[in-house]
Amino acid sequence: MSTDAPLLQADDPDPVMRARPDGTSDFVIIVDHAGRRIPRRLGDLGVPASELERHIAWDIGAWAVALALSETLDAALIGQAYSRLVIDCNRDPAVESAIVTLSETTPIPGNVGVTDEEIAARREAIFDPYHARIRALLDDRRARGRRTVLIALHSMTDVYKGETRPMQCAVLYNRDARFAQILLGVLRDEPGLTVGDNAPYSVSDVSDYTIPRHAEARGLAHVEIEMRQDLITGETGQAEWAERMAAALTAADALFQERYP
Repeated sequence: MSTDAPLLQADDPDPVMRARPDGTSDFVIIVDHAGRRIPRRLGDLGVPASELERHIAWDIGAWAVALALSETLDAALIGQAYSRLVIDCNRDPAVESAIVTLSETTPIPGNVGVTDEEIAARREAIFDPYHARIRALLDDRRARGRRTVLIALHSMTDVYKGETRPMQCAVLYNRDARFAQILLGVLRDEPGLTVGDNAPYSVSDVSDYTIPRHAEARGLAHVEIEMRQDLITGETGQAEWAERMAAALTAADALFQERYP
């Protein structure tokens, strides 16, 4: 691909989706893998259309849940419109997994042999504006003396490489587990709900960007949440999980402020 012209053309959408930037809630919701768009100049990356609908391309259902959660809580919300197959906005661009050539078992031909210039073009068009918008929101809230609890919302496939996942959701964290552990307890109090504790994933500086760079670096209370995709593919499940997470986050934050005033 020639790098003479910008990666995103006039008919490509903005990489940043958002809602309620002036929401009254202490919560700020971030969805790194909200969309599955691919810039027109990159075609389909050589990936069959059926594969681009799967979890390898985006976090199925996460944006819909986030929109409902944002409305219920009156919380600011920012999401990424482009597929993680173009560039993963929850990875440091310097790590190899930021632009994958194989996702689960699916080859991504359009990512094979990408040049440094092409990687830079993807970062400048998609990654940088997205994280700049998050930084600007957090900077503005700090300047106005507003408290912030950062919620990174994701969804996970129910079967990964043939392994069935028993948990309906998961709570993830890295260095600071305080808010996450309180939320874990709140969710586990719900009968019949199996909640992963840093499983099937955990947060690290290599596997994640949003929590380390935007939450930990600022000393914000935070948590990363995974919801199982088969439970949030339809409107009923999305509404149910938005309601569940709104109640759990509100309860967890009340406990957090009691314990860490």
